[in-house]
Amino acid sequence: MQMKIPIFILSVVAVVVVTASNVRTDNAARVVDLKSTDGTVLKATYFAAANPGPGVLLFHQSNRTRKEWDMVARQLAAAGINTLTVDVRGHGESGGQESRGEARKKQWPLDLDAAFQYLISQPGVKRDVIGIGGAGVIGVENSVETARRHSDQVKSLVLLSGETSRDGLQFLRQASQLPELFVFSDDDEYPPIQQAMGLLYVTASSPSRKLVHYSASKDAPWKWYEPFDIGKVPATGGHGTDLFKGHPELPGIIVDWFVTTLIKTPGHAPADTLASASTINEIQTPGGVAKVTQQLIEARKTDRQAQLFPEITASTIGQGFLRAGDTKSAIDVLKLVLLAYPDSADANDNLAAAYLKDGQKDLARQHAEKALAILDAHTVPASSWTDTEEYRGEIRRSAQKTLKKLSEKQG
Repeated sequence: MQMKIPIFILSVVAVVVVTASNVRTDNAARVVDLKSTDGTVLKATYFAAANPGPGVLLFHQSNRTRKEWDMVARQLAAAGINTLTVDVRGHGESGGQESRGEARKKQWPLDLDAAFQYLISQPGVKRDVIGIGGAGVIGVENSVETARRHSDQVKSLVLLSGETSRDGLQFLRQASQLPELFVFSDDDEYPPIQQAMGLLYVTASSPSRKLVHYSASKDAPWKWYEPFDIGKVPATGGHGTDLFKGHPELPGIIVDWFVTTLIKTPGHAPADTLASASTINEIQTPGGVAKVTQQLIEARKTDRQAQLFPEITASTIGQGFLRAGDTKSAIDVLKLVLLAYPDSADANDNLAAAYLKDGQKDLARQHAEKALAILDAHTVPASSWTDTEEYRGEIRRSAQKTLKKLSEKQG
């Protein structure tokens, strides 16, 4: 069956005039007026962080308003991220009426520009480190389109229960290093949103994209379209920001995602096994390690922090080859892991063990000693996936065991 969720394609780029009121809602937030060039006033709330930092723009779903994002926005501001929530045209406290067809094509970019330009113009906002989040059909579409038009500045995306245009899908496919968080629930009252979100996820190419899927025994039955006749379909708590009530951990997941991708490692998130499935499968095929090695080298030419796969997943493959007696394949895979994660004590220790089994004593000693040196320096995590004292101890014992075996062989 063909999905019948309305899609609108951007065709006009417009200049925006932004004005702001100074109505305070709490210590960190103020209500602002954003004026597009056609004179329409959009109501928004700006949550300022205490210190200079990145910014996040949040779009609501069609049957809700910007206020549904207040809890997340406050947490983001407290974490150091300046955040703007906005009522889109014809919704909430904003003026104008939501239009369809050609009229919407002219109005849509005005609203996106007004919100984005206001956010990046605020004192203390790092205008080139911006995150975008949206819920529902219009929120997701607005988010992807804003990211597409400002790809040099947008470093992170959060998409809940929606879909996007053909141009948006193409953007997700091309944005191979953009961190993206996809969230949906099987009990969403607006199917086939479940499949629409699945399409977004599989179309996107970033190995650091993450999927949060709340499962149910079956999808909710189709009743009506989200953007039309708001209220015709009873809310069940499974759509967009409505998920916050039934899944109280979700706001924290979103905040942590933006903190990771905008503050800790701007524009980057840890590679995910599901997201990098094609690469993981490539590594396990004949000649695959060489192909992935070249892909990583090419990716690093434009982004020195680019990752194509998770360290632990590829390490597991290498150790599997080693246990199966295929030492050569094990070494090839573990060398690739070390190329991707050169500061990992774990990667050095795993490669040392493989070299030891292969009888390459000098290389085994070199990497075992490197693993211990990284642990002793206490300047970087023991691995990209964990840094607990317990695991550091495991790496230390393993590296020391390798060195002990080398000493015994010399004796």
